[in-house]
Amino acid sequence: MRRQRKAKIVATLGPSSSDRETILALFEAGVDVFRFNFSHGTQEDHRLRYEVVREIERLVGRPIAVLADLQGPKLRIGKFSRGKAELVAGKEFVFDRDTQDGDENRVSLPHPELFSLMSEGHAISLDDGKLRLRVIDSTAERIRTQVLTGGILSDRKGVNVPDVILPIPILTEKDRRDLEFALSLGVDWVAMSFVQRPEDLVEARQLIAGRAGLMTKLEKPAALDRLDEIVKASDSVMVARGDLGVELPPEKVPGAQKRILRTCRLYGKPSIVATQMLESMIHSPTPTRAEASDVASAVYDGADAVMLSAESASGSYPVQAVSIMDRIINEVERDPIYPKMVNAQHEMLLPSPRDAIFSALRTVTQVIRAVATVTYTDSGVTSLRAARERPMAPILSITPHLATARRLAVVWGVHSTVMDHDVVDVDEMVEAARQTAVAEGFARSGDQLAIVAGMPFGKPGNTNLLRVAEIA
Repeated sequence: MRRQRKAKIVATLGPSSSDRETILALFEAGVDVFRFNFSHGTQEDHRLRYEVVREIERLVGRPIAVLADLQGPKLRIGKFSRGKAELVAGKEFVFDRDTQDGDENRVSLPHPELFSLMSEGHAISLDDGKLRLRVIDSTAERIRTQVLTGGILSDRKGVNVPDVILPIPILTEKDRRDLEFALSLGVDWVAMSFVQRPEDLVEARQLIAGRAGLMTKLEKPAALDRLDEIVKASDSVMVARGDLGVELPPEKVPGAQKRILRTCRLYGKPSIVATQMLESMIHSPTPTRAEASDVASAVYDGADAVMLSAESASGSYPVQAVSIMDRIINEVERDPIYPKMVNAQHEMLLPSPRDAIFSALRTVTQVIRAVATVTYTDSGVTSLRAARERPMAPILSITPHLATARRLAVVWGVHSTVMDHDVVDVDEMVEAARQTAVAEGFARSGDQLAIVAGMPFGKPGNTNLLRVAEIA
């Protein structure tokens, strides 16, 4: 099954999409990557869904990627004596280390590391940004604030502190258990929450040990201060607009999204735009026009993939949400303006022989009007670098490794295939490219292919060969 688009679709599985029939319908509607959200459900729930996805993969004969999204650390307040309290704008409210239940004047904050970090003027958001407060002063025992935006606050609601870098590990004990479980299943990507700096990724990288790709969720404003370093330390990046939108003013989120996408493109790292893309489709069979424009804008901006969360996990119309997302992407990519925007976003080449090959590939593909760009890849690097150049011809990726083919399912323009053996010389490579291009529906007699590979074959990251071939 060949997708007739270049941008990819990620869909979250959940209560509305756990049975085989629905998961198959989601794939047929356009899903390239299935996301397992470890903030919800049990490990057994995820195991059963994983087995269904792999069964469908065998049925359709297409590599399908699975993304394990770890919960990460969560900052939460304590409890109230009545289960909730009303915070009134203009009044003072105190966070302290007293474990007694709170009231309309105070509540416990069971995170001692926060008290030494907060100072006058710092912002605190509660309950996904619904309530906002400003710090008046802070001691080792209490944080005194003024309520800017009030409302009802109930037990154990979340806390966001956008103005400080929190000195806490991003992997909790639950995350470590979930990570090892996900890797034992064979997931292709692992998404890390709460990343604030590149050092936060070190432990996860060590634990994953090459068994999956490391995806960084950018949801903390502090991460934007070291964006280039974080992107370079990641295998892919998710623009997690939910928490990012809580901690950044709404008017700053679109600019942050564009900056992240451009940085990912510069370093050749796949990017996903996520959260509230078709939010109204949780309850409605059609999206708002603003939501359709949001998805389209992400595609115009060069995102590798767009993602559905609650729309497919717990919404009433999961398959319809994927279908309309697929239609939006196809409509954008048929727009004559789209290739012009993609070309306008073309990044400077990195100074290496490998990138010189890919620059030539982009030009050759245009000049000979190639119907496909064929990449031979062992680790996936060759296909990733080809995707960075955004050739208008689709990228037909050939690899001997199913794990590599699955991981590339998230990458812009890449159609992944698996061959059952390594090629041994250039002639065999060219013939395999011809046969695969015809078999996968990319080419017919007389069509031209642009082929890139690395010599010697099987050595990762050594792309040094560009070849043009014609289908006989």
